[in-house]
Amino acid sequence: MKLTHHLTAACLLLVGSSAAAPPGDSEFLRITPDEVHWVDVPDGHGAQMATLLGDPNKPGLYVIRAKFPPHVMDRPHWHPNARYVTVLKGTWHAGTGTVFDVRQAVPMPPGSFMVHPARAPHWDGSATDETVIVQITGYGPGTTTPVDPRQPLWLEVSR
Repeated sequence: MKLTHHLTAACLLLVGSSAAAPPGDSEFLRITPDEVHWVDVPDGHGAQMATLLGDPNKPGLYVIRAKFPPHVMDRPHWHPNARYVTVLKGTWHAGTGTVFDVRQAVPMPPGSFMVHPARAPHWDGSATDETVIVQITGYGPGTTTPVDPRQPLWLEVSR
């Protein structure tokens, strides 16, 4: 009986403190697909980015999405910190190394996951007739450094 009273008191205390929490103090975040704010990538041949959480240009955790139109990929590049990529839509074509060869890209269907290690050269995008959307999680700052800065980062391809 004594234990029941203590549990009841503890539950009331928890419920009371939850109810007393100021509105808007929650850290929950909900974003529906129609609320995603896509921004065109400069010289990206129609590629777009959307920031869902954090700021990839500043220190800390960030979550972004990248949308590749059909037949648009990026050339070999690297990032200073690891990035964790999940394919949400379409078949993403991912390659590793400093040499771009669309025939060597690995097709990754929706639900696939890939880790880009820090400073590891890679390239990716859509090598087919479908739009691809990937979600990327990382720690900023998340800059992109082209392997060959004389080449444009984005290009149109055929497979």
